Amino acid sequence: MAGKSKKALEAARRYDKLALYGPRDAVDLVKTLAYAGFDEGVDAVFQLGIDARKADQLVRGTVGLPHGTGKAVRVAVFAESDNAREAEAAGADVIGGRELADEIAAGRALDFDVVVATPDMMPVVGKLGPILGPRGLMPNPKSGTVTQDVAKAVSEFKAGRVEYRNDRYGNVHVPIGRVSFEAEQLVDNFGAVADEIMRARPAAAKGRFIRKVAVSSTMGPGVRIDPTHVEGLIKEMR
Repeated sequence: MAGKSKKALEAARRYDKLALYGPRDAVDLVKTLAYAGFDEGVDAVFQLGIDARKADQLVRGTVGLPHGTGKAVRVAVFAESDNAREAEAAGADVIGGRELADEIAAGRALDFDVVVATPDMMPVVGKLGPILGPRGLMPNPKSGTVTQDVAKAVSEFKAGRVEYRNDRYGNVHVPIGRVSFEAEQLVDNFGAVADEIMRARPAAAKGRFIRKVAVSSTMGPGVRIDPTHVEGLIKEMR
């Protein structure tokens, strides 16, 4: 296994990896620790107090980022007739029905970040589960990607709405912007995500819900955030 680069090791030495920071200090630190020669993405990771094996404790949904993700989002839509025309007018990148499903099944037409479908197209889309599911692209009513109002969904995802869902370890990974964003923009996006995740707390979850939080750039090290400061930020935003 290849070792860490000199830049990665240098970045790791420039901060206390065990310290807990406030959201604003953590974001400032992440920006200074980014060392790649491109505009790195910034992600937040929340470790939740849930049992991810139980269906009544799953956490999933979408959240609109006030300042977007800084990334051009390609949206594919499964729709026909008027719905297809509305999706096109809203800026969808790929639109189709059974023919699009055939393209995806054949391993083509996979250059998109979000898949939206009208309810009547789900029997067609459902057969693509083995392909779309592992990529996190399977449309779902809970995430707002199965809807009759495809134009609204396309517009929202293009504007910076992102989907979140817990993994099997109870962690939720969400993009909150780019290193080039102003620190306050990243804090606003982070706060919107944290607020949404708190609102999505399952009734069956016991004890502290947000147990650990960290933010990092694509290539940089993770910076831990004090969960109690996250709660304070949410109250401030509300």
